[in-house]
Amino acid sequence: MKEKYEELVKFVQSLETDLHKFVDKGQAAAGTRLRKGLSDLKRKAQDMRNMVQDIKSERKSEKPEEKL
Repeated sequence: MKEKYEELVKFVQSLETDLHKFVDKGQAAAGTRLRKGLSDLKRKAQDMRNMVQDIKSERKSEKPEEKL
């Protein structure tokens, strides 16, 4: 899980160059690359979110039910 998170952080950092080129220099092509990167980020984040949910579900099913 930590590896996926670190991969996500590195991916966000990789978008920084295009962000600066788009915002500071006004390069339209950098904006296009940035938008594509953000779409990829959304997909990667959703994949990680699903992994977290799966782990939560597994842990919940492994717990013995408490008797009242």
